[in-house]
Amino acid sequence: MRVAAASRIGVVVALAATLSACASQVASGVEPAAPGFFWGVWHGFIFPVAWGLSLFLPDVALYAVPNNGGWYDFGYFVGIMFLGVGARGSRIVYRTRIIDRPAKRGTVIENLR
Repeated sequence: MRVAAASRIGVVVALAATLSACASQVASGVEPAAPGFFWGVWHGFIFPVAWGLSLFLPDVALYAVPNNGGWYDFGYFVGIMFLGVGARGSRIVYRTRIIDRPAKRGTVIENLR
């Protein structure tokens, strides 16, 4: 990796870390008896459905407020990444095609091995 590209990545990571340090949760949004870790897992798991419904129904929300803070957030993350949308694996299939036909007269073929 070139030095310029590495320095750009470093600047982007530092900027993202600085911006994320500014994020905070409103104190009125955290209650000890509110939804916790397991509700967070459930809400993260059903995120795609809840998001679709939230577009049309005003009573459907993506995130429970008030909640119990960090444990709800962690459960929400687990629900999305490991059980929900993030759990879908993607496969990349690489195919090599070799087309075997004679070249036209006057055609320049580069990069022959």
